[in-house]
Amino acid sequence: MYILGISAYYHDSAAAIIKDGDIIGAAQEERFTRKKHDSNFPKNAIDFCLHTAGITVKDLSYVAFYDKPFIKFERILETYLAYAPTGFRSFMKAVPLWIKKKLWMKDLIAKELGYTGKIIFPEHHESHAASAFFPSPFKAAAILTMDGVGEWTTASFGEGKGNTITLKSEIKFPHSLGLLYSAFTYYAGFRVNSGEYKLMGLAPYGEPEYKDLILDELIDLKSDGSFKLNMKYFNYCAGLTMTSKKFHELFGGEPRKPESRLTQRDMDLARSIQAVTEEIMIRMARHVHEVTGKENLVLAGGVALNCVGNGRIVREAPFKNVWIQPAAGDAGGALGAALLTWYQYLGNARIADDKNDFQKGSYLGPEYKNDEIIKFLKDKNVPYTEIKDGEIPERIADLIKDEKVIGWFQGRMEFGPRALGARSIIGDARSPKMQEIMNLKIKFRESFRPFAPSVLKEKSQEYFELEKESPYMLLVAPVRREKRREVNADEDKLFGLAKLNIARSQIPAVTHVDCSARVQTVDGAYNKHFYDMMKKFDEKYNCPVIINTSFNVRGEPIVATPTDAYLCFMRTNMDYLIMGNVLLEKKSQKLLDKDIDWLREYELD
Repeated sequence: MYILGISAYYHDSAAAIIKDGDIIGAAQEERFTRKKHDSNFPKNAIDFCLHTAGITVKDLSYVAFYDKPFIKFERILETYLAYAPTGFRSFMKAVPLWIKKKLWMKDLIAKELGYTGKIIFPEHHESHAASAFFPSPFKAAAILTMDGVGEWTTASFGEGKGNTITLKSEIKFPHSLGLLYSAFTYYAGFRVNSGEYKLMGLAPYGEPEYKDLILDELIDLKSDGSFKLNMKYFNYCAGLTMTSKKFHELFGGEPRKPESRLTQRDMDLARSIQAVTEEIMIRMARHVHEVTGKENLVLAGGVALNCVGNGRIVREAPFKNVWIQPAAGDAGGALGAALLTWYQYLGNARIADDKNDFQKGSYLGPEYKNDEIIKFLKDKNVPYTEIKDGEIPERIADLIKDEKVIGWFQGRMEFGPRALGARSIIGDARSPKMQEIMNLKIKFRESFRPFAPSVLKEKSQEYFELEKESPYMLLVAPVRREKRREVNADEDKLFGLAKLNIARSQIPAVTHVDCSARVQTVDGAYNKHFYDMMKKFDEKYNCPVIINTSFNVRGEPIVATPTDAYLCFMRTNMDYLIMGNVLLEKKSQKLLDKDIDWLREYELD
């Protein structure tokens, strides 16, 4: 039995397909259209899923959409009526798309797919909960979901057991942890629904100067993690912005203009809302443990991508084990909707062993074989060198040691926002200059943003205070003290971005200014090429850690195809690109004008 899951029309549209409960494929639409956070109907992602399963639409038994459009529209109408006549502009901006498309989702899906079968519509947070519990290793677990908003729900908790999930309690719109964090994302001059990572990365440069003000004025927080927001400070219910005039008065100025200079105040605001967010997450997790009594916890929803908060839950909450859906945001809702249909709607048995998850390393996207890669390169007159499988680990390890920046394109693309060693840019974590080089010359992004380390699982505790594995790069942990470098008195006095260029450990390129790192532990179970390369680097150069950042430039999705990878390689100062068994050196890429034409055409497309 094949079940297709779909999420669409908010942000990060995606599709996922399962066969008899087994996850066959999943991908975000943005990877195919090259439009970051693409919210359109995921036609390309669906085509990929069907192709991967080797079926056509007529072979589908069910299609599942990740939320209930009528209930969501009800919330929009009721919110507008509550604030009317304020908000007329935003209401009129939203309504046409609902009238034309979103309200008729069942007909739209049937028409887009040419599908005549059964369509299932779980609630939004049910889809999140299903995406967290059903792929997890656990026979039973507490469930916590946190995001901006679904239909009405913004956070929920419950428990999963066997093939069933039950949600027990919820927080409802407009009171939302995700929207609170996004309000500060907007106020700091970053884009909502994509700039939250930047705010989290900026936080360690500041001090929590505004934490008490936020807790006193913006939010009424209870001991169990439940809360209400003071809506006079927010504008997202009725307006086209996140924050209100009173918010700006409270924090002493208008929102920062995008791309303008960051000030210490911006950094302090980032640190303050991050501290508040972590406090809410910890309180919620402790309350969920108290109510459910479960030793395992699973997390999903956009807030579950806050890896600093996740790390604190792992270290400080009373759960024995924590598992987080790698595609925790709306993209993962497509997978959750499909799994909910298989297990809960159809009542199929689920066998878990409390050890191994069902996510397959989240390597669920497209894969390109060597002959496909070579054909592409020959067609475009691209010079390359073929190397044997067994030679790749040492060749790449040597290049890393020489401080080369390498595009790494191997196997199936990752599902979710993190690069996990399939579509990655890699480098030497020991190099004190590598963070600046990769941020400014490769990624073309803000200098303050940290890079993540990948570390051999068996040696992760030698470098990081991390007792659990972190295969999906969703936990932040401190670098071990014995690996840190003592900061001198003059360095300790520095403020803001002046802290950036201080080497703080033996792996400075992946050590943030607060001596933390967003860690991926690598064991080779689903990505042997990546593991073998890292293993060789450790054997030769006595370091089990490398830089691993997503294979893209600022403002673009992670690369999906050899064309995407080569284009990104040529538009940046990367030194090498390895795709399958093919190695490309930048110095040898002597393209004539006629050869560059296809690159320009690709960009226009």
